[in-house]
Amino acid sequence: MFYSIARGIVRVVVWLLNGNTHYQNKSALPDGPYVLVGPHRTWWDPIMFALAGAPRDYMFMAKEELFHNPIIRWILVHANGFPVNRAHPGPSAIKTPVRKLRQGQLALIMFPSGSRYSNELKGGAVLIAKMARVPLVPAVYQGPLRFRDLLRRQRITVRFGDPIPMLTGKLDDAAQKEMGNRMQSAFDQLDQEIDPNFKYVTDTKKYAEEKEHGEV
Repeated sequence: MFYSIARGIVRVVVWLLNGNTHYQNKSALPDGPYVLVGPHRTWWDPIMFALAGAPRDYMFMAKEELFHNPIIRWILVHANGFPVNRAHPGPSAIKTPVRKLRQGQLALIMFPSGSRYSNELKGGAVLIAKMARVPLVPAVYQGPLRFRDLLRRQRITVRFGDPIPMLTGKLDDAAQKEMGNRMQSAFDQLDQEIDPNFKYVTDTKKYAEEKEHGEV
């Protein structure tokens, strides 16, 4: 109930701030649970993914530091968020979403790069999808990256792609690399379908700083 109410409020806020949002190819979304994966380009793209994928309810990972504040913790928990230690994820980072995906009520939003400042795809999303026996669904966000551009009502587009087939057999390093290539190819294709001239440039300096502090 809280999630649905919060999503409705956020939808109104986004409309008031921007009012130029477009969601494409929603027919590609499966009826059951799945792991929605995409490149992480701005701090509000998970919000846009969740709005675009409605009426499906989503869960998401959040860094455990946010759960130290009791008010924020209450909001995150009731919005289907769960804590993850980004420096040392631990088994719960996999077990929690797998268990909830198998229950069949929620989908998971996950960014394989783990950071807005990296293009390096990690394997957590693939492992979770394989263990939960659910598909990976690619999505991309194109739109303003700065808040002031959001307020200028620059166009926002979220486009979904077809589910990415999971490899059979053992998920070894070669299989992880192949799945990473498939995800990146899907992201590139979706970007081309929205706007062939779109370019997102990562901040390599910022990424190096986050990596040094164990945040990516």
